[in-house]
Amino acid sequence: MSVRIQPSILSADFVNLQSEIERIGAADGVHVDVMDNHFVPNLTFGPQMVGRIQDVSPLPLDVHLMIADVDRWAPGYAELGCFSVTFHAEATVNPAPLARRIREIGSRVGLALKPGTAIEPYLELLPEFDQILVMTVEPGFGGQSFMADMMPKLRLLRAEADRTGSEVWLQVDGGIALDTIGIAAEAGADTFVAGSSVYGSADVESAIQELRAAATRHSHV
Repeated sequence: MSVRIQPSILSADFVNLQSEIERIGAADGVHVDVMDNHFVPNLTFGPQMVGRIQDVSPLPLDVHLMIADVDRWAPGYAELGCFSVTFHAEATVNPAPLARRIREIGSRVGLALKPGTAIEPYLELLPEFDQILVMTVEPGFGGQSFMADMMPKLRLLRAEADRTGSEVWLQVDGGIALDTIGIAAEAGADTFVAGSSVYGSADVESAIQELRAAATRHSHV
């Protein structure tokens, strides 16, 4: 199983985003948190900003939509050419048709779940998605503490993916650092969003490599 590290630019210097993205060349992708101040109580980027990031990023963009009305807005992010577009289960009544539309445009598609959202109702939809994002903090702000009680959700997803032969990526976002990434990897995660633990480090490249090594030691083979 491959381990993927995707630093979140929510923890980067917004004034110098291009150079901040260039600093994380050892990573597997750039995690871009789109927030609308409705679905979550914070405001970050919109389509125009993400489009410019897409233009200059040497790494694929993993866009996490923490926004309302995803049925209307999510396809537009796929049309920008983003590698992956993840929307929240709580923001749509019927996730499967939206997932198919995003895939048809050409992006990978992910489904995100808030900590309080059960995974069981969505297990049958696993084939519709390329990635499932288990939030290990309440979405909205960076720098929060990792919620270890989300690990049973991850284990259930990993068991279902293994049972069905699915190649879905299992992503975690929130509080991922050297002391927590192994816990998530052991529970079945293979794709890790890290914000402050990367951008808060004096040596960003080393931080990415150390996170990758820690996750690899605990990952499922």
